[in-house]
Amino acid sequence: MTTAGRQEGRVRSQDNFQGWVTEPASLSAGAQQTQEKESITIELMRHEKEVGVPSKELGSGNVTTDLKEQSTSEIRKDYVYRSTGRPEKTDMIKSLVTDQDASGNCELYLPVSSNCSAVESSEDSEEDMYRDAEEIEREKILLCVTSSSECKLSVAPEMDIMEYCRKEWRGNTPVAKRMRKGYEAVAQKFASIRRVRGDNYCALRATLFQALSQATQLPSWLQSEDFTMLPENLLSKYDWIKQWQLKQKLGRKTGEISDEIKEYLILLRKKWKNISEIKGPTEKQEACDKLFKNEEEEYSLYEALKFLMLNTAIELYNDDKNGRRVPVFSWLLFARDTSSNPCQLMRNHLNHIGHSGGLEQVEMFLLAYALQYTIQVYRLYKYSTDEFITLYPNDPEEDWPVVTLITEDDRHYNIPVRMCQETML
Repeated sequence: MTTAGRQEGRVRSQDNFQGWVTEPASLSAGAQQTQEKESITIELMRHEKEVGVPSKELGSGNVTTDLKEQSTSEIRKDYVYRSTGRPEKTDMIKSLVTDQDASGNCELYLPVSSNCSAVESSEDSEEDMYRDAEEIEREKILLCVTSSSECKLSVAPEMDIMEYCRKEWRGNTPVAKRMRKGYEAVAQKFASIRRVRGDNYCALRATLFQALSQATQLPSWLQSEDFTMLPENLLSKYDWIKQWQLKQKLGRKTGEISDEIKEYLILLRKKWKNISEIKGPTEKQEACDKLFKNEEEEYSLYEALKFLMLNTAIELYNDDKNGRRVPVFSWLLFARDTSSNPCQLMRNHLNHIGHSGGLEQVEMFLLAYALQYTIQVYRLYKYSTDEFITLYPNDPEEDWPVVTLITEDDRHYNIPVRMCQETML
């Protein structure tokens, strides 16, 4: 086997590790998955050298497919919070909530931070006999620098959507065939896809990125004079909001929590206003890309969105208690044992978003109501069913703008871009 062939195999094997991962939801499952993936990769590299075929051709596609199949099959146990229509009975709501709780576990993919160490370990033990020390060291530096730079990207550059599909779903299993059909359907509307970093913020990240990318004006709720007073007003009414967690920092005083959230809300309004005033589409996209490379500002915006979701949940809960009409998803939101009221929702769900869990389906509805946007999602594993294209909410206001996302498993979300010309017409 030639040196070029071995290098191609190793670089292709590295693709399996790099950082566009699904939402972690179970740490105990994740540890086991990490060990299994490392052993799989080493075995593939061994096989590459024995038969002289790049490991990506032999195994990476199959491994990816197997992992994706596992993730999808787990989640195919009908998720609860999707656009199934309006439940007519309380028993139906309880059944849906039970199904959601039962399907909460999702596999944890290998963290990006371990890319270099995993490759170094396999190369040191398996490749030294084929290459000199200088060649090994050059490749280590190249791989680690590449991985480090990709780590900082929250939204990857766009690529052809069918090229992405062919790369991710190359098998002939029923799941792979369904995914390809789903991507083909999306490709009738959108030409490209942008991958979103999967770090438990991905639903917020994908939704906000799309909203800002197409913003032409400041939403009315952001123009309210009382908008920045929201933390102070809520804390004066609900003492339990003192337990709100921001960026994994605990032990703040009430005043500090209020002031910090206020800063996040001010930043959200400022960034939204600035980007919406940019007329040129290219310049607007560049401004969005720049914002989503600034981690400090980016994560501050997510905390602002989470607090807006809490505010919306409180409003819906109070409306229901006072006999006012509320959307159906609100029943589901507070029918869960872990969120029977806004306080429990905050403690058991919103506080964990971005830290140890992502958004569940019912919380996608809540996000849509908080932003007053319709979130349209292509759910690829639901291809050929009525739930392939789901709207959050399923009965949106006519004047709400629409953002579009793609998901393979209702956990991780990517962004379709470049709407086809005929679709625009």
